[in-house]
Amino acid sequence: MKSSIHGAATALFLVATSPLAAQTSISGGSAGSAAVGGTSASTVGTGGTSTSPSGTGSSIAGGGSAATVDGKAQARSHVNQGNGPVLNSNARAQAHDGGTFSRSHTRTKVKAGEEVQSTTKTMSHQPGSAPVKSRTSISAQ
Repeated sequence: MKSSIHGAATALFLVATSPLAAQTSISGGSAGSAAVGGTSASTVGTGGTSTSPSGTGSSIAGGGSAATVDGKAQARSHVNQGNGPVLNSNARAQAHDGGTFSRSHTRTKVKAGEEVQSTTKTMSHQPGSAPVKSRTSISAQ
């Protein structure tokens, strides 16, 4: 019996210090897991932004993990700065053993001082049965 676990995590933090007076903050995230027949995959993404009289700061993070008993598993995540004051996170994880598989994918976006969006999609499938899918989203302003 072969056992495999693979994980990845990436984080980027941009922080601004600010007094507590007149500060507004937005935060949010999503996560999901899928598992079937000895395979599992999970991802998570979270972010936040805060604005005060002295400036705006934002943070974002994402990661995932996958595991299988006899197949292959992989997970990867990436964080980058988009156009303007935008941070993006993309985390993927999947595990498969023959025709049986589990996968999860989370995308998170932070627009500095404006919005946090995060969506997670999961799917698992075992031959002979229907795929099981889910989708979770959040948008905070």
